[in-house]
Amino acid sequence: MTESAALLDIQGLKTYFHTNRGVVKAVEDLTIHIEKGKTLGLVGESGSGKSVTSLSIMKLLPDTAAKIDGGSISFLGKDLVKLPDPEMRKIRGREISMIFQEPGTSLNPVFRVGKQVMEAIMLHQKVSQAEAKQRTIELFHEVGILEPERRFSSYPHEMSGGQKQRVMIAMALSCNPELLIADEPTTALDVTIQAQILNLIRKLRDERGMSVLFITHDLGVIAEIADDVAVMFRGKLVEYKPVMEIFENAEHPYTKGLLACRPALDTSFKRLPTVSDFMDFEETSPGEYRIEEKKFDESRFLELTTHGRPRLLHPRSELESMGYQWDTVQNLPESECVQDGEKPILSLDDLHVHYPIKSGVLRRTVDHVRAVDGISLNIYRGQTLGLVGESGCGKTTTGKAIVGLAPVSHGKILLEGNDLAHMSRSGRKPFRRKVQIIFQDPYSSLNPRMMISTIITESMIAHNLGSSKQDRRDRAAALLEEVGLTVDYLDRYPHEFSGGQRQRISIARALAVEPEFIICDESVSALDVSVQAQVLNLLKDLQEQHHLTYIFISHDLSVVKFMSDMMAVMNQGKLVELGPSELIYQAPQQDYTKRLIESVPTDDLAQIRLRVEHRKKQNS
Repeated sequence: MTESAALLDIQGLKTYFHTNRGVVKAVEDLTIHIEKGKTLGLVGESGSGKSVTSLSIMKLLPDTAAKIDGGSISFLGKDLVKLPDPEMRKIRGREISMIFQEPGTSLNPVFRVGKQVMEAIMLHQKVSQAEAKQRTIELFHEVGILEPERRFSSYPHEMSGGQKQRVMIAMALSCNPELLIADEPTTALDVTIQAQILNLIRKLRDERGMSVLFITHDLGVIAEIADDVAVMFRGKLVEYKPVMEIFENAEHPYTKGLLACRPALDTSFKRLPTVSDFMDFEETSPGEYRIEEKKFDESRFLELTTHGRPRLLHPRSELESMGYQWDTVQNLPESECVQDGEKPILSLDDLHVHYPIKSGVLRRTVDHVRAVDGISLNIYRGQTLGLVGESGCGKTTTGKAIVGLAPVSHGKILLEGNDLAHMSRSGRKPFRRKVQIIFQDPYSSLNPRMMISTIITESMIAHNLGSSKQDRRDRAAALLEEVGLTVDYLDRYPHEFSGGQRQRISIARALAVEPEFIICDESVSALDVSVQAQVLNLLKDLQEQHHLTYIFISHDLSVVKFMSDMMAVMNQGKLVELGPSELIYQAPQQDYTKRLIESVPTDDLAQIRLRVEHRKKQNS
């Protein structure tokens, strides 16, 4: 392909951050191109430089620190690096549009969504307000927003995450751009909404003939949408190939690690491989590093597929009452059942959590939001129960109700026979130690003003654990080492750590009171796939060492399949399916469960080959 054939051609891009501590080479000598009508997937972990690349293209870098120190960004023959700001403003939003990762923070909460899209249209096109409004409604219809006329007047908080992302896509498409930059547009979405957004971007790309730069850390998503793939590591391009070649014949050890560490639905791993299984990394000087490839041999494969506890299923009588044949259960590999007669550690009995809807001057209750609407299930000691469903299904509310963070309207929460749902605050205190929770976003769940030593020891003080301040500090140090961190971190603050390190600190805090039961609420969904693999392996190791019981809440069915023994599927506050996770994935009984499983991005080579061949036919 000649340089003139590329819609976007980046040559030798260098984007550096000039700080008081020196120069940070965020992007170093990057060369990529995107043809008209094609999708380039830009892949890498946090800190790889992929988002900085998109901000360099849009010229949205912070003037105080970052600047492009070399290279060119040619768009339709214009070098954007040299383009004056007034000219760049004409291109930005009109010819190049961008969708950001979190639509909730990209939309202004005090303006109606329709007005915000109208503003983008009127800024770049000479049209009246009436024409802009009509164009916005047409865009809402095009991106699949139901009742577009009514939704035009909605505020962002009145829309779901998927709907808000559709609004952002409508805004990005409002001026018929030649290039759409999608920066992690599906990371925070459920698998079903993610599938809808990916289908929508594909459909609009093909109908409009536009190009797409799709940025993500998930190669499963890349397999669904990209024509070509560029893999970045520490600001540098390490592999650049057509999508089929990346999955068939990855050459760089970093790419191999990214492909291996994402749990697949059919994985045989009991522990996930990580990037460190494929390469050793050493920083030789600021911005420079050495990579040495490691052989992922048969002995390591056997270790990861054989070392680990078997799946622990419900008692035979309970499984049979759910409709599962004992012969089928017996044939499940690496599985064993709880003995009949053993008491569950936790039981939910007809649990309801309803929130009143008030209306009128007197604020009378006119209806209820039925967040959890009558679920019953058992969890046995040492088990992992996967709780899955779309946003709004009630899975997080269920977890919060168990730890006392959501009010129970009706039903029982029995922990070792004690009903937590109707206990007083003081009566519940001894049981709080037994049940802990790990939240989705470790940064918002850790107090930014507290040092790590205080964060971990605070709960010890509340439950009178430790004989002295030094004893509690020693316990905190031991916990940090147990979760893979060092004692030096005790006197640091949360902002000094990466997302994966902060989640390890959250795990250490949960373990500080020696719990028996831990609720993991989307505890890895905000992490890169390589860091996610490390944290999942850590949770499995801790479960074996401490004989912990988990409820693992997630919208990522691949992760739930890897982690869970039993799986419960929720929809609209109700439990729609419950059984061994292996059997539910093999033969789901409910259409809703089938739809969830079918929405999981797949990196199956046969499926990728079919998509590639279909694209070739489209372009011929």
